Parts: sequence; C-alpha cells; structure tokens
Amino acid sequence: MDAAMTVENGKGGWLDQGFWDRIAEGYAKRRIGDEAAYEEKLRRTQALLPVEAQVLELGCGTGMTAVRHAPFAARVHATDLSEKMLEHGRARAAEAGARNVTFERASVETLETAPAAWDAVLAMSLLHLLEDPDAALRRIHGWVKPGGVFVSSTVCLADSHGWLRAVLPVMRWLGKAPPVRFERQEALVGRIEAAGFEVERVWRPTRKAAAFVVARRPG
Repeated sequence: MDAAMTVENGKGGWLDQGFWDRIAEGYAKRRIGDEAAYEEKLRRTQALLPVEAQVLELGCGTGMTAVRHAPFAARVHATDLSEKMLEHGRARAAEAGARNVTFERASVETLETAPAAWDAVLAMSLLHLLEDPDAALRRIHGWVKPGGVFVSSTVCLADSHGWLRAVLPVMRWLGKAPPVRFERQEALVGRIEAAGFEVERVWRPTRKAAAFVVARRPG
C-alpha cells in the first residue's frame, strides 16, 4: 500500500466546509491534548519570527494559535475554510485585545495573496487534510519571502496509527471525521523539500505525536 493513502467516501469531499462548521462549537471548547508540546511549538515558532513579522496562518481553526502569536508579530492574518471557526477566532482576538490579527475565509486553494509577502507561513494540523498537498506546498512556497520560514505540524498517521485505516472510512461515512491522508514523516519531509524549501528541523515529542517541521525558503 502507498505511504500516502487517502480516505474518502464521496460524502462532502475534501475540505468540506459543512463538516468544520458543524464541529466548530465543540472544537472551540476542546482541551489541547498535550499542552506542553503545544507550548513548545509556540515558543519555537515565536523564536523564528523577525521584528515586525508578517505572519500568515492557514487552517487557523478557532484562532487560538494566531492570537498566541499576535504579541510577537506586526500582523497575523489567519485563514480558514469554516466561517463558524472564524467566528470563534474573531471572538478570541477581541477578548485578548489582539488588534493585529485579521481573519479571512479561504482555503489554501482559494486564498489570494501577493507573492513573497510573508515572513512566516504556518500550517498547523492541516497538510494531512489536503487532497493535493504538493500543489498546496508549491503555493505556500511562493508566498514565503526568500529567507522566510514555513512551519507546520502534521499528524503522520502511517507511522503510528495504522489501525485507523479501517475505522476512518466508517467515521467519514457517519459524518464524524474529515477525509484524512495517511503518510509517514519521511514522505512529508520529502514533499516539503520538493516544493523548494530547506527543512531545518523536525521535532516529535513522541512517536505518536504530530511532526513539527521548520522549513525555510532559500534566499
């Protein structure tokens, strides 16, 4: 079986806005599974940001990470497919007084932004949900300034959760899960490098944890 396997049953297709809108309320209330790892990812990302950083976050969900990065950037532009998720994000930003965080409903495929406009592009818990991650990574590469960074956190299900191959199609059919890509860390890193990035660091606190990848656009 291929290292990258897609799970889909035709119900809504990839990047189903309706699915994410439906779960937005519960998603906003859900606790972080590994708070220590999450805080470490925040710290490592913030250490990469230059003064007056322009940051683009793709698939921002309910805006938690965008708001946490706001004090370390001149601007954080957070995008997501789900308007319901963005509503929570706007509320979080207002509550935190994060006036430098803006939100836009867009996917990686539909977002329109100037080339080489961003010091950092973030894709946290996103790449394994994309139907064509290679095309997405090529687009992202074009948005990062030369010398800028692409930071991602991606669940590599083929490394440690192979049993989900049998479960996820049923969950998808029931409307309880989105389409998911099964991939190994090695293949993920290869995709990022093939898009033109130089991978500087890969960090996984445990074998089952998501792969936190820091990559840089040469220049």
